[in-house]
Amino acid sequence: MPKINPRVDFAFKILFGSEDSVDILLPLVNSILSLPEPLTELTLLNPYNHKEHAMDKGTILDIKAKDRRGHWYHIEMQMNDEVGYSQRALYYWSRLYNFSKLTKTISIHILNFDHFDELDYHSVFHILNAKTYRRCFEDLELHFIELKKFNKDLAHLTTALDRWAVFLNKAEQWERNSVPKELSSDPAIAKAAHVLDTLSLDDKEREIYEAKLKWLRDEAAILEKARLVSFEKGEAIGLEKGKAIGLEEGKAIGLEKGEAIGLEKGEAIGLEKGEVMGRRKFARWMLNQKTFAIEDIAKATGVSVEEIKQLQQANQSDE
Repeated sequence: MPKINPRVDFAFKILFGSEDSVDILLPLVNSILSLPEPLTELTLLNPYNHKEHAMDKGTILDIKAKDRRGHWYHIEMQMNDEVGYSQRALYYWSRLYNFSKLTKTISIHILNFDHFDELDYHSVFHILNAKTYRRCFEDLELHFIELKKFNKDLAHLTTALDRWAVFLNKAEQWERNSVPKELSSDPAIAKAAHVLDTLSLDDKEREIYEAKLKWLRDEAAILEKARLVSFEKGEAIGLEKGKAIGLEEGKAIGLEKGEAIGLEKGEAIGLEKGEVMGRRKFARWMLNQKTFAIEDIAKATGVSVEEIKQLQQANQSDE
């Protein structure tokens, strides 16, 4: 049976977000934060529990935790790119910040794609004074780990985060007990590899995991095709019309209405619905496979049975 890919959010949550895996999560977070005094304790606020079926409606696949100082953490694995992901990241941070009653909140996004125009695979964001570059508003801290940018070979790993990047990028490729010694010498990574090796899913969980993996691959292929079309047509559509539409009307349309339309409705329309639309898209994909019961699709996606029946009717009318 193929090994489980730790970059799939479902598997990532099991591996790093269960009560038995805090001693794996803690070194990962420490490798990202590089604090003068490493964290010695994290309390999971939404632990994964095998007894609560992996497909229960409303299952949340990010990880939330709190440290001894009362600081809150949001850790998320994102397999495929999404439009406006930077805005989504801020929105997720703000939701947890509000929930934490305005306590310092650190958001960590591990991405299986390139997102920023930066060479380094680890980007850290704070609020700075634009003139002095002095850091202000300490409560906001965002980390992005872009795994595709990591290109060091085993002989040139210099940090704990380097080792975790290799593990996340390649763990599903290794045979049992064949983790490179450059990684297995790290106790936390050695345990993570063992957990991944011995991770058992029941039949229903395995079925949903395989469906999610296939869907992610299909989505990646669609995104790649969209990029190719965008580049091919870019000169004709983007550049030719750019001056006429973008520059001439930019101030009138983009800036004047930006705050009213973009910012005021951004959370309500763009971000809140974005997550729902993603789940509906996955539900529609599962319906098209014609192998999943409606109740199982509802459990796997969090979309209601009624909505799935509506999607099914829409699919049938399109055929």
